[in-house]
Amino acid sequence: LWAFSIYLEAVAILPQLFMLQKQGGAENLTSHYILLLGMYRLFYLLNWIYRKMTEDDYMQLIVWLSGIVQTALYLDFFYTYINAKRERIDAPIELDGV
Repeated sequence: LWAFSIYLEAVAILPQLFMLQKQGGAENLTSHYILLLGMYRLFYLLNWIYRKMTEDDYMQLIVWLSGIVQTALYLDFFYTYINAKRERIDAPIELDGV
């Protein structure tokens, strides 16, 4: 049950990302929320790297693989978010391909 919850957390953002792709963009509040979710996962990865370097027997492959998958799902959104905010910080996110 624990492993299932870890796997589920890794892909739980997919419906939100699919809706953003279908709508062709996101409002500021939604885009900031997704960015913060992705940053949360990125900091988890940094924590795991730190723990692996400082603890002798730290090994959690299920957690690591799920975290990497989840972070990879966010990478495309991060790229689009950064490009949109580079032009204008209060601009809504617009996705290509719609």
